[in-house]
Amino acid sequence: MALSATIRILVVDDHTLFRRGLMALLSREPQFEVVGDAADAGEAQRRAQELQPDLILLDNHLPGVRGVDALPSLREAAPSSRVLMLTVSEDEQDLADALKAGAAGYLLKTIEGDALAAAIRRVMAGESVLAQEMTSKLVAAFQGASNGMRPATATVSAPPPASSPLLDSLSPRERDILRGIARGASNKEIGRELGIAETTVKIHVQHVLRKLDVSSRVQAAVLATENGLT
Repeated sequence: MALSATIRILVVDDHTLFRRGLMALLSREPQFEVVGDAADAGEAQRRAQELQPDLILLDNHLPGVRGVDALPSLREAAPSSRVLMLTVSEDEQDLADALKAGAAGYLLKTIEGDALAAAIRRVMAGESVLAQEMTSKLVAAFQGASNGMRPATATVSAPPPASSPLLDSLSPRERDILRGIARGASNKEIGRELGIAETTVKIHVQHVLRKLDVSSRVQAAVLATENGLT
């Protein structure tokens, strides 16, 4: 999707005051068009099918069902829509379930408005986004250290083990790119740090994911952290 194109957004949250405030906040962005809202999973599915938005902002705590459990039906109703979780839940199993169900990102409601707008643009550019607070939780889940819960590897395709030689296949520049991914930096931020163009970073990221045999930046970040490449 061209970054200059209008991004059509459906907001799903059962708290009316928060939902309306969020819609008003997003409407201030010239590139965003809030095309609808919903307060529960059933309404969200109907609205998604009707509106076919570019992006669905989805809370996890909905009446009678978790947002992550509603994700498959939402993606079926609007196959081309990207779903971005925006929730208060810092539970690593919710995070793992959301990623397994196809969420493009997982953010917390404590996020600042400008950061949320930037995250939406990153998702629409094909990136994955993850709240910084959740990165360590995902790593802990992969390492099986999350308070006795089953590790997230049970629900998210895990990267290769720490002994994997895949990191050796990366060039020095690709290792720099991977360090940036592990910190949660965007392509633009990585490019600024390394003094290279954002488009060049994007190409490097694609190479890194392919060489590491992972499908997302989140999995690459976990692999980097497990191998001490931070």
